[in-house]
Amino acid sequence: MFDSYMHNVINFLAALFIVGVGLGLLTIIALYIVDIRQTRHTIRRNYPVIGRFRYFFEHLGEFFRQYFYAQDREEQPFNRAIRSWVYRAAKGLTTDVAFGSTRALNTVGDCHFMPAGFPLLEEHTQPTPTKTIGAHCLHPYQAPAFFNISGMSYGALSGPAITALSHGAAAAKCWLNTGEGGLSQHHLSGQCDIVFQIGTAKYGVRDNEGNLCPVRLKAIANHSNVKMFELKLSQGAKPGKGGILPAAKVTASIATTRGIPQGEASVSPNRHRDIETLQELIDRLADIRDITGKPVGFKTVLGDTQWFSDLCAYMATLSSEQLPDFITIDGAEGGTGAAPQALMDSMGLPLMESLPFVVDELKKYNLKKRIAVIASGKLINPSAVARAMATGADFVVSARGFMFSLGCIQAMQCHKNTCPTGITTHDTRLQRGLDPTNKAVRVARYHAQIIKEVDMLAHSCGAAHARQLTRKHIRVITETGRSALLSQVHPEPIKMVSDKK
Repeated sequence: MFDSYMHNVINFLAALFIVGVGLGLLTIIALYIVDIRQTRHTIRRNYPVIGRFRYFFEHLGEFFRQYFYAQDREEQPFNRAIRSWVYRAAKGLTTDVAFGSTRALNTVGDCHFMPAGFPLLEEHTQPTPTKTIGAHCLHPYQAPAFFNISGMSYGALSGPAITALSHGAAAAKCWLNTGEGGLSQHHLSGQCDIVFQIGTAKYGVRDNEGNLCPVRLKAIANHSNVKMFELKLSQGAKPGKGGILPAAKVTASIATTRGIPQGEASVSPNRHRDIETLQELIDRLADIRDITGKPVGFKTVLGDTQWFSDLCAYMATLSSEQLPDFITIDGAEGGTGAAPQALMDSMGLPLMESLPFVVDELKKYNLKKRIAVIASGKLINPSAVARAMATGADFVVSARGFMFSLGCIQAMQCHKNTCPTGITTHDTRLQRGLDPTNKAVRVARYHAQIIKEVDMLAHSCGAAHARQLTRKHIRVITETGRSALLSQVHPEPIKMVSDKK
């Protein structure tokens, strides 16, 4: 009986095999006919069926390079060494490495911190002090941390991802920027400090015509967790172009949060329609401050440097109460948002060129003490954050660093609604893998390790805390292959106006 049973099984498997082979041959024949008759793809027409593998391998190429072929310091936009540091920090693992650095030490533009002859002993160091933004406002903000979460919209990111960031920010005692997509319950879930960003489409605070609505703006300000308002002029991912959210990502919840129709692509204007001059920019910031009673600033990617110089000259004629409370400078290094490659690759100045210029212009016109500078742009590891602080930034914000802490694997699918880690997709099946409770802990750990190691760099340079870092603590590799002090590359400016009493 057993032999008979096995005979039947073998016959069944053989039949399945024959059917499978037959179906496979039929499929190949069908694909062959399709390929030789179509006229859109030359490779497929000249090499039927086999030519299809070219597109498949092209798609897989970026993933194979990431895991098998690229060296630790080769990949873009973030190499494996930097990503691995973030992953270890977020997981609470050691960030120590052995046998020397894999980083090239002579690349033009790279920085080297200068250890003091006698670094500070642990007992002589100090916690990095908090800093007040908007001291003249009705509700100033005592910002507890110098490292914070940059703007990432609900829509660009999933609900679970925003929830994890909110709870993680609360645990880390740092702020969370909403991005231009409005304030959602996911942002509020962790009761963290929030910076509400007003984009060019005024999502979340717009009327039916897309104009800024004072009533809705006031309603947002009534949330005690909302500490500041940021008017976004431009961002690193797409300077000169508004935000882009594909129709597939505009769910009912996102449509309600933004105040737009569900299931329709959401494209912001490339600038604020109600701001065309320097005076209108300052007046709009003043309007928002008057309505909310909270600190207000703007975010921009520097391009036309004369524009910013003219702005500083104009602001120097105003009273201290009329000035922006902060300016966020975003670099052209790109960001979390999807954008046309021409803009992503070629538009705007890199942060390490624009940041010192902005800081120096503010100092030249004696505005720096009144206006806080927030630096943004590929600042996800301790040395990058410390360099920005030494250059003159009062605060540093990061988006992609915190995405890595959530588990981002740099799959480069942020705009396709197919993110395999559930961070930038609204596919509930993919979101299921992201546990906000677990990821919130990782967000807080990553933040804590950044603070710890930036302070460690400061102590090694002889500074008591991170805010004491200056350009004299860093040397930069120049085109000659030798280094120069950052204070020599970007010397202190001569003031154009005297101190205001």
